[in-house]
Amino acid sequence: MSATAIAAGGPASGTTAEHTQVHNVTFWRVLRSEWIKLWTLRSTWWTLGSTVVVMVGFALLLAFVVQLAGDAMEGAPPEDQAAMGGVLGGTTVVAAGYEMAALVVAVLGALVITGEYSTGMIRSTFAAVPARLPAFFGKAVVLVLVTAVLAAVSLALSWLVTYPILNASDATVDFGDSTQVRSLFGTVLYVTLVALFALAVGTLLRHTAGAIFTVVAIFLVIPIVFQIATLAAAQVEWVGVVNKLLPSVAGAQITPSAGAFPDVLDPWVGISVLAGYTVLALAGAATRLKLQDA
Repeated sequence: MSATAIAAGGPASGTTAEHTQVHNVTFWRVLRSEWIKLWTLRSTWWTLGSTVVVMVGFALLLAFVVQLAGDAMEGAPPEDQAAMGGVLGGTTVVAAGYEMAALVVAVLGALVITGEYSTGMIRSTFAAVPARLPAFFGKAVVLVLVTAVLAAVSLALSWLVTYPILNASDATVDFGDSTQVRSLFGTVLYVTLVALFALAVGTLLRHTAGAIFTVVAIFLVIPIVFQIATLAAAQVEWVGVVNKLLPSVAGAQITPSAGAFPDVLDPWVGISVLAGYTVLALAGAATRLKLQDA
C-alpha cells in the first residue's frame, strides 16, 4: 500500500518539478526588480513631490524678487540694470532651489539602500542576487534615471510658472544661449550626482540617519564653514584651495550659481571633481558590500 502510494506520488512530484521554470539572474531582471521596489515605497512619492515643490517654490519666490527689483531700478543707469540682470537672470531664477532639491533627493538616494538594511529586506535581496554588486548597480541605475527625469521636469515646471513674471521683466531664459542651456543641464547633472553620492554613503554607513547627516554636512554645513573661513582668512592659501575643491562648491560651478565663491574651478572641471568624489564613494560602497555581510 505504501509502495503504491509512493509510486503514485513519484510521477506527480516529478511532473511538478518538470513544469517549474528557473530563470537566470540577469542584470535586466535585477533592474526591473529594483524599479518595482523603488515605486512601491511611500517615501519615494513623498521625496519626489517635495523636490518638485521645493524647485517650483524657490523659483516663484525669486521671480517675484526679480519683479520687485526691476520696478525699483526703473530709471537706473543701464549698467546697473545689466548688473542686476547678471545676478538675477532667468536661469538663476528657474534653478533657484536646486541645492535644497539636491538634499531632498539625497534622502531618497540614502533610503534606497538604508531602508532595506533597517527592515532586513537586504538579506532577501542578496539571497536572490548572491553576487550583490548587480543589485547595487541596479539601484544606482534606477536612481540615476528617476533623479535625472525628476530634476529636468522640476526645471521645466519652474520655467513654466515663472515665465509670465520673468517675461514682463525681460529676464526669461534664452535657450539660444549655450551657456544658459549648459547651466540648466549642469543643474540636472549636479542633482543626479548628489543622489548617487548619497546612495554610496548610505551603503557605507547602512544607517538612514547617519547617511543623511553625513550628506548634509558635506554638501551644506562644511561649505558654509569654509566660505566664512575664506572671507576671514583670505591670506591663508590652503583654505581657498580646499574650499574650491569641496564637492558642493566644485560641482556648483556648472550651475547658474557659478561664481558664488572666489577663485573657483571651470564649470566642467568642477563637475568632474564632484563626479570623481562620487565614483570613489561608489567604489568604496561596492567594496564593502562585496566583502562584508549584510
